[in-house]
Amino acid sequence: MLCALSGAVGYGVGWSQGGHRIVDVVQTRPSLARELAEVTQEYDEVRRRMVQLERASAIDEQALTTARNTIAELEGRQAALEADLTFYRKIMAPSEVSKGLQVDQLSLRQGRVEGQYAFKLVLTQVGDNKSYISGVVVVNIIGDRNGEQEVIPLRDLSGDVEELGVRFRFRYFQDVEGMLTLPDNFEPYEIQVVAKAEGNKASEAERTFDWRQITRN
Repeated sequence: MLCALSGAVGYGVGWSQGGHRIVDVVQTRPSLARELAEVTQEYDEVRRRMVQLERASAIDEQALTTARNTIAELEGRQAALEADLTFYRKIMAPSEVSKGLQVDQLSLRQGRVEGQYAFKLVLTQVGDNKSYISGVVVVNIIGDRNGEQEVIPLRDLSGDVEELGVRFRFRYFQDVEGMLTLPDNFEPYEIQVVAKAEGNKASEAERTFDWRQITRN
């Protein structure tokens, strides 16, 4: 159905056969916290070394350049780890107003071809993660063509999506990823995402994203 569909099912950590991401949220949070502490300690040590080099009367330019590059790399790792920890905390310890099925994130990245974008949609089940949640998510791109509003389903823009609604089934979170290509003379301004859970956990989550904002980030 979707060539790049990732479901977090809570058994193991890493990538399973077929490219589906498998994450144990309970085990991942402590390991992320430990890794963040280690990166922070390494960052502080390199930072002190760089200050010493900058203050030295005869500065080793190569060592200083290496220290600066390491600082930049460690800052990137810190930011990524902190973002991951925030994501997992939100799933496992939600607020009273955000529980159940959620449309958590949508990102777009400009491709090599004009009008082509890589998309990534993240659905989450917040709070009650003891059992799976399943259903369908529909994505529509809303825009203007020749002065008139037009609503185009993701299926019509992406070769990675075959059905109007993409099936999902997960415990913690699931990624829906692929490529989309905008038609000529179409100016998008919003993306509407509607996720509907079925069965005992029947519910609906809807969210609208501003096209300019998510392509600018």
